[in-house]
Amino acid sequence: MSEHASADANVRIFDTTLRDGEQAPGAGLTVAEKIEVARQLVRLNVDVIEAGFPASSPGEFEAVQTIARETKGVAVAALARCKDGDPQRAVEALRVAERPHLHVFIASSDIHLKHKLRISRDEALLAASKWIAYGRKALGPDAEIEFSAEDATRTDIDFLMKLYEAAVDAGASTLNIPDTVGYAIPVEFGKLVGRVVDRFGLAATVSVHCHNDLGLATANTLAALQNGARQLEVCVNGLGERAGNASLEEVVMGIRTRPTQFPNLSTRVVSEQITAASRLVSYLTGFAVQPNKAIVGGNAFAHESGIHQDGVIKNPLTYEIMTPQSVGLSGSQLTIGKLSGRRGLQGKLRELGHDVQGEALDAIYAQVIALADVKKDVTDADILAIVEQGATETAQAICLQGWSVTSSHGGRAMGMISLKIGDESRAVEATGNGPVDALYGAIDQAVEAVLGWKPVLAEYEIKAVSAGEDAQGQVVVRVRRSTEEGRDAFVATGHGLSTNIIEASVAAYLAGAEKLQQDAIAKSKLLEAALAAGEQPEKVEKLP
Repeated sequence: MSEHASADANVRIFDTTLRDGEQAPGAGLTVAEKIEVARQLVRLNVDVIEAGFPASSPGEFEAVQTIARETKGVAVAALARCKDGDPQRAVEALRVAERPHLHVFIASSDIHLKHKLRISRDEALLAASKWIAYGRKALGPDAEIEFSAEDATRTDIDFLMKLYEAAVDAGASTLNIPDTVGYAIPVEFGKLVGRVVDRFGLAATVSVHCHNDLGLATANTLAALQNGARQLEVCVNGLGERAGNASLEEVVMGIRTRPTQFPNLSTRVVSEQITAASRLVSYLTGFAVQPNKAIVGGNAFAHESGIHQDGVIKNPLTYEIMTPQSVGLSGSQLTIGKLSGRRGLQGKLRELGHDVQGEALDAIYAQVIALADVKKDVTDADILAIVEQGATETAQAICLQGWSVTSSHGGRAMGMISLKIGDESRAVEATGNGPVDALYGAIDQAVEAVLGWKPVLAEYEIKAVSAGEDAQGQVVVRVRRSTEEGRDAFVATGHGLSTNIIEASVAAYLAGAEKLQQDAIAKSKLLEAALAAGEQPEKVEKLP
């Protein structure tokens, strides 16, 4: 446990990276990736992991249920609308959890009730009471039942209080106050939280869920804490819808760095795992952390100014309000090269926040030594990229068997790709205006011939993992199926890593295509289930 984490911590950290964080456009995760993030959140020692929205798809249900089954020592939450079908699926997914946490919600502001749900206030009250009571009965007296009044900060205060009163009467043990559209400012949000705490604080834990549309999510969350909230809903790296959610790392370190502002308040988070969590989430979602991001940005503990450098050398406290070590960074360096042994690599991995042993260590060691043969220096970033890419590798439906490409100055490129798609092998040639374009065109033809759709490239990003002419190249792509268009189209993120940038580009594009295929399978299963239940296909709802 962190030296800062208290055994009698009284502030509950509710991490919603796998639910609200994943709703950031382009941040979709596979089941295997969600499980890997959940394992890191267990190491981080958050109190609650909101694993997802089980009613949205078979894949999402599988992810929530698997996380609920595997996770020990941390509560697992599932989100559900106050609508027939959602709570039942959430309860089914949570039954295997050691500590189930059902999170039901309904909109409460007049603008949402009128224009989105098209129901009255009374109907909202009845729906909330009904499904909270259902959850309490289904999961028993020891389960946590949380109720959220969506868009609470734009809700009539008298109706909001009436809604929370009905929720408590129906069996809710946590009342969440979401600033759904990031509308509040700290002073007014603190007052709202204080009113809810004064009225219901003895009957339920008061929680807050703040969005960052005005850049105030962390400030609002800390203001809520000062006014009696005792559950804080956050995301790693501040990920989430639109401008994101309150950042886990900022909230946790804000509490610890300013103890006089939060007297007798603490979390149980192991802060030394923050950097590892940040890097894993950034890698899997493809969302880079801005260099000047608080706590986890690349420049958060960097000092360029001569005056700053002089001060930090004499005493780090002159310009650092927390130590790098407190968030999982190391002040020392272990150099890894082709003559390094497994023990040295294992020590470096621990320094970087990964405790790896046995066959997993052997696999990473083999890749690191292979990389050291073609690079002068293997950096921390190189090692982390290898670890994070290998952590979520699973059996592929689209497998690369080989590729070749020819290209010349001022001319067209010719690429050949050989793939195994399911049980069928395809070898295709295509031309393009460069080697990557030619190979992507060949992949498109092979995939379309077997699956009936092809990947459509939405974004392509290339960056060096480390410095130097022999650096590994990391390619991140975002792709959608050619058969889906518009805002509702599923966009998949694919990663590729290699000292050969063409190879990295191919790997990234195929990883994105693989996710598209898994999403297509999941949607097909959802449609089959809906038809089997007697529903019309057009009535199968998507995740809101």
